[in-house]
Amino acid sequence: MSGVRTAIAISPHLDDAVFSAGGVLALLARTGWYVRVVTCFTATVEAPCSFALSTQLDKGLSADVDYMALRRAEDRAAQQKLGLLAPIHLPLPEAPHRGYNSPRELFMPPHDDDTAGTELRRLLRPHLLSADLVLAPQAIGNHLDHVITAMAVAAGAPPSRTVWWRDMPYAARAPQPGPGPSFRERNGTSEVTCDIGTVLAHKAAAAHCYTTQLGFQFGGPDRVTEKLSSAARSEAIRTGAPHVYGEVLRARDHARRLLEESNRPGTDHSERQPSVDC
Repeated sequence: MSGVRTAIAISPHLDDAVFSAGGVLALLARTGWYVRVVTCFTATVEAPCSFALSTQLDKGLSADVDYMALRRAEDRAAQQKLGLLAPIHLPLPEAPHRGYNSPRELFMPPHDDDTAGTELRRLLRPHLLSADLVLAPQAIGNHLDHVITAMAVAAGAPPSRTVWWRDMPYAARAPQPGPGPSFRERNGTSEVTCDIGTVLAHKAAAAHCYTTQLGFQFGGPDRVTEKLSSAARSEAIRTGAPHVYGEVLRARDHARRLLEESNRPGTDHSERQPSVDC
């Protein structure tokens, strides 16, 4: 891959990168970048506790289904829709498999005995240091796994090459959501709004691949495109962007320039309309 720029998106869960920054990832891929998503918490856990098991039962899946294997397959299909490299799935369990036993606990500080942050920093190190651009969550909404992911990226990625996406759907649930946890370095960063109008259909097609999540996150597959379009319109309006559909990230000058290159007028973003079948 010598001579070709590489972008690594660090996603807490299987779907976060696509829902939050799928448009930007598609733009980078269509302007010649090698783009790959690394998802942190994807491990299958045998005999899950009652709360962890409930997260698949409430989606209509029986207890004998390997829920995380199903979700990893959804993620591979989604990345293909965006034209990205095959995703990397790290072998760390989600919070409900690490002793967090209620929805409320998922939005509280980590347990003292939770070693996920230390393990994640070790696993991410080679990916972060080799990338020309690192994309990661701001942790808006303060979901525990998002916070741990953002802290790991902040500890290991060069700030000049890191951009921070606004976590969806959390950022869309309040008119003016908070800036995320206070650990995240904001000095020297500013918001940049990327025009995703030419790739919004690709983002929607990728989102449709997460079949197990569509009812919970969007109210059903028929509403995916509508909700993603509405969120992208709101982001463009919020930042006063001159285009209709936007994804907003925070970045320092160097990373900002890299993002802006993918939005230059006349850049080939491919007008091919993707299929939503997965």
